[in-house]
Amino acid sequence: MERLTRLPVTAIIIAFNEADRIGRALRSLSWVDEIVVLDSGSTDETQPLARDAGAQVHVHPWEGYAKQKTIATGHATHRWILWIDADEEVTPELRTSIEQALALQAGTSPPVFSAYAMNRRTSYLGKLLRFGGWYPDRKVRLFDRERAGFGAELVHEELRVDGSVGGLRGDLNHYSYRDLNHHIEKTHEMARLWAAQNSGRSRVALWELLIHPAAKALKSYVVHAGFLEGWRGLLVAGVASYSVWLKYALLREAQAKRESG
Repeated sequence: MERLTRLPVTAIIIAFNEADRIGRALRSLSWVDEIVVLDSGSTDETQPLARDAGAQVHVHPWEGYAKQKTIATGHATHRWILWIDADEEVTPELRTSIEQALALQAGTSPPVFSAYAMNRRTSYLGKLLRFGGWYPDRKVRLFDRERAGFGAELVHEELRVDGSVGGLRGDLNHYSYRDLNHHIEKTHEMARLWAAQNSGRSRVALWELLIHPAAKALKSYVVHAGFLEGWRGLLVAGVASYSVWLKYALLREAQAKRESG
């Protein structure tokens, strides 16, 4: 691939015990100018694998998703940052689009965009999905660190961008869950974080424990055509419904404890 005259970019990854998956992510970043991996104390081969791939590895105790990404950004040399997770992969088409965007930024003043969004496509139990509400999963992942940054959310952290957001072609592939057990484990983790993050909201009504999960399943399986993914679509809808029920159940439990005392 012909190298474009573009602005340099640093890729950041936060990681913990990702030795079985981080290699794919690192290989897909071989073209960037710098890779920063912020590890929160892995006990497997994550750190040596990252170093062998040419990444700078920094170790910092876990402080939450948004905080870790902010710290990783602080270790970057370059102004433009590409954030991906250890279970993701930049496809060739997306790489080309990113390099073209950075070439455009290099040739314009003032800069056209403060950040760029891309489509994320998730591989679930061996298949890249298009239905069930999982695609296109639009994410802002390429950004100018001087005009964008992370907030303080415990879960579902997003970039806060000062300026316009452009669009990129190509997919960011996401190999999210090793198996169904891993999916359930992550569902529990995210539900706990969501409940903690929303602890100050109004009291959860009993009807919410029924309506919200049912609506989620219906939306995933019917509205977003999850049935076209076969048995995987049914699992996606079922776990999504359970996830919503668990979030509200944990939040109601926390609110009841606080009210009693």
